[in-house]
Amino acid sequence: MVQFQRSLEERISRAIIRNTMNDWLKLTAVDVVIVGAGPSGMVAAKYIAEKNLCVVVFERRLGFGGGIGGGGMLFHKVVVDEAATSILKDFGIRFERDEEENLYVLDSSELMAKLAAGAINAGAKIVLGVQVEDVIYRENPIRIEGVVIQWSAVALAGLHVDPLFVKSKAVIDATGHDAEVLQIVCKKLPEANIVLRGEKSAYSEVSEKVVVEKAGRVLPGLYVTGMAVAALHGLPRMGPIFSSMLLSGKKVAEIVVNDLKQA
Repeated sequence: MVQFQRSLEERISRAIIRNTMNDWLKLTAVDVVIVGAGPSGMVAAKYIAEKNLCVVVFERRLGFGGGIGGGGMLFHKVVVDEAATSILKDFGIRFERDEEENLYVLDSSELMAKLAAGAINAGAKIVLGVQVEDVIYRENPIRIEGVVIQWSAVALAGLHVDPLFVKSKAVIDATGHDAEVLQIVCKKLPEANIVLRGEKSAYSEVSEKVVVEKAGRVLPGLYVTGMAVAALHGLPRMGPIFSSMLLSGKKVAEIVVNDLKQA
């Protein structure tokens, strides 16, 4: 019998499809879904994954970092205050102190890259080009038990394609200013009694504090971190200082881990 060797093109496709499907079969049910690969989402992913929990981050764009990449008005630097420097050290991110302003300055590109690497190295999976279009819920009491996902390209093309489901024990909205998951719950599950107040104009000193204070559980199975906290509670924005983004990500991770331990 004549044996036909597969072409390189065929082998490329088979390797990608086989290994992608192996990943997706593991992602149909996870411990934690994080929606949004911005700074707070990636910080949360690292600290949760380090506790041997299965974490997937869904990001609708084909890149991670959220609002980090643009720096401050396309200047390639961002700042944090001293409280966030311990997190930078955990991720191996270099920074310098601006003595005149008493702030710590770092490259936006390094922050993006090393937050992602830290989350991935801890065991989290980051999947790009996937958006959350709905949630899975249960009643008595109302709780969130997963997300409904779709390729971002499908939504951009305006096609009607049925989505798929990912079950989870916790869902974290880390989608930033738009608070996309909270918007879905607010619109489609009025019995959840969530009111999105919308973020206020800039007041950095206040926002840096209260975003961290109010990050956490919204209702059973649903959590919020980062700028989505401001959108939920009507808090001011803070601009290109990322202390509260990092600190709120770590805080929500600690809350989720504790909740899952007690479940």
